Amino acid sequence: MVNFHHICVICGRQFIDSYEQQGYSEEIRSECLEMYVNGSGFRAIERVKKVHHTTIINWVKKAGKSLPNSPDYDEIPEITQVDELETFVGKKKIWLWTAVNKHIPGILAWVLGDRSSETFKVLWQIISCWHSYFYVTDGYPVYPCFISNEDHIVSKTYMTRVEGENSRLRHYLARLHRKTFCYSKSEEMLRYSIRLVIHYLKYGTDVLRALCARKLQAIA
Repeated sequence: MVNFHHICVICGRQFIDSYEQQGYSEEIRSECLEMYVNGSGFRAIERVKKVHHTTIINWVKKAGKSLPNSPDYDEIPEITQVDELETFVGKKKIWLWTAVNKHIPGILAWVLGDRSSETFKVLWQIISCWHSYFYVTDGYPVYPCFISNEDHIVSKTYMTRVEGENSRLRHYLARLHRKTFCYSKSEEMLRYSIRLVIHYLKYGTDVLRALCARKLQAIA
């Protein structure tokens, strides 16, 4: 279809017969998100996909807002493992506390904050409702303030699942790498990113395609 350009004889404004909707395809959006949750930073994605990094940031924010903190899991863990992962927001240290089922891959619950009992209290309010037989942690002194002795196992040896999940987060999310320029500048963005990668690790590219098809159209 050929569009003809016109000029208004009164105001001089230029216009055409019809306008096509501008924006990126669902495929491009999905590919950018997949690169992001596989360890690429925003500017690295920009260099490869030729999409401005602020556009990709907006896609990640929109996706993160639309997701719950963690996917639904059918099985309540009989043994829950808990650990903390250190990262940064700007120059400020922040800790990601995670809880997992010893027998099933995936992070069941998590919170962001400092390394105090007040932060763990938020996570404990979630995981204590599971009434697991045992809660396995390291020797950090905050845990015994909440977990009773008969339910508490203190052992790094039995924390392989949660440590593995935390390692996967560092591997898949550039802003959680130990030494990187892709650090988080806001806690909000870190939260959205964690939500996105946790869902991706459970559902794969299906969740990204669904988000791009239904949730991101408003900012295309």
